[in-house]
Amino acid sequence: MKAGFLLGGCLASLATLGLGGSVTLKDVGTTVKERDAVSGREIYVNTCARCHGIDGKGALAARLNPPPADLTSPTVQSHLDGTLFKRIHDGKANSAMGAWNYALTDDEIWDVLAYVRTLAPSRESSP
Repeated sequence: MKAGFLLGGCLASLATLGLGGSVTLKDVGTTVKERDAVSGREIYVNTCARCHGIDGKGALAARLNPPPADLTSPTVQSHLDGTLFKRIHDGKANSAMGAWNYALTDDEIWDVLAYVRTLAPSRESSP
């Protein structure tokens, strides 16, 4: 089923509940938990830093084939959050990146991802 169809159905249902015919996405509340980069850093240090390094640049690059991703790189940082979540959750085939869905909850993975986003080089330091 298409996401647009489902969303449209939800909005239509809200409209019939007395919210009026002009319901927009802004009107629909969200229950998404705020992501915690501080908690994510603690998890990262205890689980991810072994391969990716404290700085995220891939500390074991010389010993693993393929090398761990440089989490500070524009390539990694340009991926959508959902893509990176899936990579952490499911792992990466034919690499040392295993699936973390057995050791971490989804919320913990999202927190790690929030921390990984802080590893992006600041734009102020770019020429």
